[in-house]
Amino acid sequence: MYDLVLRNGFIVDGTGRPGFVGDVAVRGDRIVAVGAVEGEGTEEIDCTGLLVTPGWVDMHTHYDGQATWDPYLTPSGWHGCTTVVMGNCGVGFAPVREEDRRWLINVMEGVEDIPGSALSEGIQWAWETFPEYLDALERKPFALDVATQVPHSAVRGFVMGRHRSEREDASPEEIAEMKAIVEEGLRAGALGFSTSRTPLHKTKAGQLVAGTKAPLEELFGIAEAISEAGHGVFEIANEHVKNRVDVGWMKELASKTGQPVVFNLSQIDEDPTLYRELLDELEKAEAEGVELYAQSAGRAIGILMGWHGTAHPFALYPSWLMMQALPWEEKLQMLQDPSFKEKLLAETGVTVGPFETFVTTSFDKMFVLGPDNDYEPVPESSIAARAEREGRDPRDLAFDELMKNDGTAMLYFPLFNYSTGSLDATYEMHAHERTRMGLSDGGAHCGAICDGGMPTFMLTHWARDRKRGPTLPLERIVKRQTSETAAFYGLNDRGVVGAGYLADLNVIDFEHLDVDAPQMVTDLPAGGRRLVQRARGYKATIKSGEIILRDGEITGALPGRLLRGHQAAPAEAVAPQPTSRHATP
Repeated sequence: MYDLVLRNGFIVDGTGRPGFVGDVAVRGDRIVAVGAVEGEGTEEIDCTGLLVTPGWVDMHTHYDGQATWDPYLTPSGWHGCTTVVMGNCGVGFAPVREEDRRWLINVMEGVEDIPGSALSEGIQWAWETFPEYLDALERKPFALDVATQVPHSAVRGFVMGRHRSEREDASPEEIAEMKAIVEEGLRAGALGFSTSRTPLHKTKAGQLVAGTKAPLEELFGIAEAISEAGHGVFEIANEHVKNRVDVGWMKELASKTGQPVVFNLSQIDEDPTLYRELLDELEKAEAEGVELYAQSAGRAIGILMGWHGTAHPFALYPSWLMMQALPWEEKLQMLQDPSFKEKLLAETGVTVGPFETFVTTSFDKMFVLGPDNDYEPVPESSIAARAEREGRDPRDLAFDELMKNDGTAMLYFPLFNYSTGSLDATYEMHAHERTRMGLSDGGAHCGAICDGGMPTFMLTHWARDRKRGPTLPLERIVKRQTSETAAFYGLNDRGVVGAGYLADLNVIDFEHLDVDAPQMVTDLPAGGRRLVQRARGYKATIKSGEIILRDGEITGALPGRLLRGHQAAPAEAVAPQPTSRHATP
């Protein structure tokens, strides 16, 4: 007798091999049989015509604060994820002294656009050291498994003090202390260390994140912790335009530690073909036996612009800035007044910085995000192109589009991966063997980016719906966000539909799988806002043998836990044996 049997599903097992029709039997938290399963289950799910995959393993989520109050880790929990990794981009909440908690909140609010009020009210502080942070997480119930990394900014602030950490170089003694803290975190169960070197990452106070300009001696000194602990990914959020130069020292660091080094790779407008050079560098590193990788998003890193959000074309206009304290109903009434629109369009935005100016004035990169959620719009549908055809000021057109649906409509601004007006660059990145699927930022950028549904998009767009270029096989897309991401962080007990592996599974109506339109909600602590996007088509998500999502709704089951360190592969894993070969459902 089995606890659960999935019958007659189209199994794409996460290994990359062709899918097949068969059954999956679960006992306890493990898969015990795959193929033609004899015997009954206490519960059985008829998966005829449905897709069965491993649960998604998302390696870039920023749930560091949310994990202390939300056991379901949404939106990732709505999109088939069964394991999430956080502590990305060098930001997080441990180690920390009590007097520096507010500072770390300001860091996270500035870098990841998570409301500081939500973090202040929601985080249940019960730690100072990184091991104590892990202990606090271990006491929390979760629907998903949670793993984390040691963040550079918090470590630097703990050692140097928050003010010096943002402005000064560390002494050799301070580097040694940082290295000891990171090693302590790795030995306590962290899966890696992360740092940020991009000027886009600034605190709420406008300071570069601690460690952004740290000399390489500091990074290499800290990396010795990975060598001595014997495990750990070194994750870097680099300044994109400097990757051509930085790839040399990243390769050297990977060679010294013998462990993976991964950097963020996107196509950028300043140098649209640079990503290809970096893919070539990854191949050279592989040929030299060096563990250098890149992580890439599944689509453009897209800013959603709306009156409720952080960014829109008028976000820096004086009249808009003066009405920020008003409730939405009063704002809407003013926006609906033609005289206010005329006044607004007569203004120009205040200057904050080149990035902010670029985002608010580049109408050629703004598109209406309609009900079809088109994340690969054609250039001629941009606000700039439409305004030119209609003989209008693009600001006038953008204003009118934002006012649709009672002022809740949104514009889509593909920031990265869209320099040539398509996702062809993203296709090349995901077709490459030395990149990993990442950057969904499920718990971050609450007022501007809504990419937590990227695991679902990977299936719908790349394996089913794309019309403007080549697609990717379903088997590869599944592998990209299961066994590949799991193994990258040493989580070798999951990511495969095979006997002996964790029973982390998705049952998906692939034909009807889709995402809803993004919407702004206020469900964070203290009424904090965030953009969310739900999914349709997940018939069941199973974590460690328990159904945590059924027909798109959370069941309340909490089988997840904190993961500490590498997880061993099944001692006698049995490869799935296909009973018959079918086309995808």
